[in-house]
Amino acid sequence: MTTLLDLCSLIRSKNAGPFVLTFDFMCRDEHSYRTLRASGLLTPELFADLYGADPARVLIVHHDRAQAVKVSLPRPLRQGDIHDSDSYGGQQYAPLVDLEVPDHRH
Repeated sequence: MTTLLDLCSLIRSKNAGPFVLTFDFMCRDEHSYRTLRASGLLTPELFADLYGADPARVLIVHHDRAQAVKVSLPRPLRQGDIHDSDSYGGQQYAPLVDLEVPDHRH
Protein backbone atom coordinates (compact mmCIF):
# COMPACT_ATOMS: atom_id res chain seq x y z
CA MET A 1 0.00 0.00 0.00
CA THR A 2 1.36 3.39 -1.02
CA THR A 3 0.16 6.43 0.88
CA LEU A 4 0.20 10.06 -0.16
CA LEU A 5 2.97 10.68 2.36
CA ASP A 6 5.07 7.95 0.75
CA LEU A 7 5.07 9.94 -2.49
CA CYS A 8 5.46 13.43 -1.05
CA SER A 9 8.35 15.03 0.78
CA LEU A 10 6.02 17.84 1.86
CA ILE A 11 2.29 18.03 2.41
CA ARG A 12 1.02 21.26 3.90
CA SER A 13 -2.00 23.47 4.17
CA LYS A 14 -2.27 27.18 4.81
CA ASN A 15 -4.48 30.13 4.25
CA ALA A 16 -4.40 31.98 0.96
CA GLY A 17 -6.22 34.95 2.42
CA PRO A 18 -9.08 34.82 4.92
CA PHE A 19 -11.46 32.96 2.61
CA VAL A 20 -9.28 30.36 0.85
CA LEU A 21 -7.36 27.27 1.99
CA THR A 22 -4.50 26.00 -0.10
CA PHE A 23 -2.68 22.68 -0.02
CA ASP A 24 0.78 21.91 -1.41
CA PHE A 25 1.95 18.42 -2.35
CA MET A 26 5.65 18.32 -3.19
CA CYS A 27 6.62 14.93 -4.58
CA ARG A 28 9.87 13.17 -3.66
CA ASP A 29 10.94 12.66 -7.27
CA GLU A 30 9.62 12.49 -10.82
CA HIS A 31 8.43 8.89 -10.46
CA SER A 32 6.44 9.82 -7.34
CA TYR A 33 4.92 12.80 -9.12
CA ARG A 34 3.92 10.73 -12.13
CA THR A 35 2.46 8.04 -9.85
CA LEU A 36 0.42 10.61 -7.92
CA ARG A 37 -0.80 12.36 -11.04
CA ALA A 38 -1.77 9.12 -12.79
CA SER A 39 -3.57 7.82 -9.70
CA GLY A 40 -6.32 10.43 -9.91
CA LEU A 41 -6.37 10.63 -6.11
CA LEU A 42 -6.44 14.42 -5.82
CA THR A 43 -9.84 15.35 -7.20
CA PRO A 44 -12.35 18.11 -6.47
CA GLU A 45 -14.67 15.43 -5.12
CA LEU A 46 -12.07 14.27 -2.57
CA PHE A 47 -11.69 17.80 -1.20
CA ALA A 48 -15.43 18.33 -1.29
CA ASP A 49 -15.92 15.21 0.81
CA LEU A 50 -13.18 16.05 3.31
CA TYR A 51 -13.76 19.79 3.68
CA GLY A 52 -17.36 20.32 2.66
CA ALA A 53 -16.39 22.43 -0.34
CA ASP A 54 -18.35 22.79 -3.56
CA PRO A 55 -16.37 20.65 -6.04
CA ALA A 56 -16.91 23.30 -8.70
CA ARG A 57 -14.90 25.73 -6.54
CA VAL A 58 -11.92 23.41 -5.93
CA LEU A 59 -8.92 24.39 -8.07
CA ILE A 60 -6.24 21.74 -8.71
CA VAL A 61 -3.07 22.79 -10.50
CA HIS A 62 -0.29 20.38 -11.50
CA HIS A 63 3.17 21.89 -11.65
CA ASP A 64 5.12 19.40 -13.75
CA ARG A 65 8.48 21.16 -13.54
CA ALA A 66 8.23 21.46 -9.76
CA GLN A 67 6.81 17.92 -9.41
CA ALA A 68 4.10 19.39 -7.22
CA VAL A 69 0.36 19.81 -6.98
CA LYS A 70 -1.46 22.80 -5.51
CA VAL A 71 -5.09 22.64 -4.46
CA SER A 72 -7.15 25.65 -3.41
CA LEU A 73 -10.69 25.77 -2.10
CA PRO A 74 -12.92 28.08 -0.11
CA ARG A 75 -12.41 27.88 3.66
CA PRO A 76 -15.32 26.20 5.45
CA LEU A 77 -15.31 29.19 7.82
CA ARG A 78 -13.82 32.62 7.33
CA GLN A 79 -10.43 32.96 9.06
CA GLY A 80 -10.94 34.26 12.57
CA ASP A 81 -14.59 33.22 12.76
CA ILE A 82 -15.56 32.42 16.35
CA HIS A 83 -15.97 28.74 15.31
CA ASP A 84 -12.70 28.58 13.33
CA SER A 85 -10.47 26.08 15.13
CA ASP A 86 -7.48 26.52 12.78
CA SER A 87 -6.96 30.21 12.15
CA TYR A 88 -3.90 29.75 9.92
CA GLY A 89 -5.18 26.67 8.08
CA GLY A 90 -1.97 24.83 8.97
CA GLN A 91 -3.67 21.76 10.44
CA GLN A 92 -6.02 20.99 7.56
CA TYR A 93 -3.63 18.65 5.73
CA ALA A 94 -3.83 15.97 8.44
CA PRO A 95 -6.65 13.84 6.91
CA LEU A 96 -4.71 13.57 3.65
CA VAL A 97 -1.32 12.12 4.61
CA ASP A 98 -2.42 8.52 5.12
CA LEU A 99 -4.69 8.31 2.09
CA GLU A 100 -3.96 5.25 0.02
CA VAL A 101 -2.86 6.07 -3.52
CA PRO A 102 -4.74 3.89 -6.01
CA ASP A 103 -2.65 1.77 -8.30
CA HIS A 104 -3.11 3.14 -11.82
CA ARG A 105 -1.55 0.18 -13.65
CA HIS A 106 -4.87 -1.60 -14.24
